[in-house]
Amino acid sequence: MQLKKKQELRQKRVWRVRHKIIGTAERPRLCVSFTNAHIYAQAIDDISGNTLLCVSTLAKDLREDKLGPNMVGATRIGSVFGDRAKSAGIVKVVFDRHGRRYHGCIKAFADAARASGLEF
Repeated sequence: MQLKKKQELRQKRVWRVRHKIIGTAERPRLCVSFTNAHIYAQAIDDISGNTLLCVSTLAKDLREDKLGPNMVGATRIGSVFGDRAKSAGIVKVVFDRHGRRYHGCIKAFADAARASGLEF
C-alpha cells in the first residue's frame, strides 16, 4: 500500500512538471531518468514529437566504463550529454527532472551539463 502511494505521488509530480515544461526545436526538453541500474538522458522536441539526442549508460562507448546510477555516473553522463548537445547544435534546454528532487544525482547531472556548455 505504501509503495503504491509513493508511486502515485511521483506520477503526479511528473505530470505537474510536464504540464508546465514544453520543449521546442530551439530549446528542447532535457529529460533525465534514473533506474536502479542505468541513467538515461534525452533532448526532446515536444512540438514535433522527436528525440533530438539520447545518451545513456547503455551506449557502446560508455558501457565499458560500467557507470551506475550514482554521483559518479551522473556527473559523467551529464558531461557527455553536454558535449554531444553542443556538437549537435543544442545550446539552450529546458530541464525536466522527471518528478525527482533537484538534489544529489540530479544536481550532479545538471551541474556537469552546465559545465559542458548547456544553458538552462
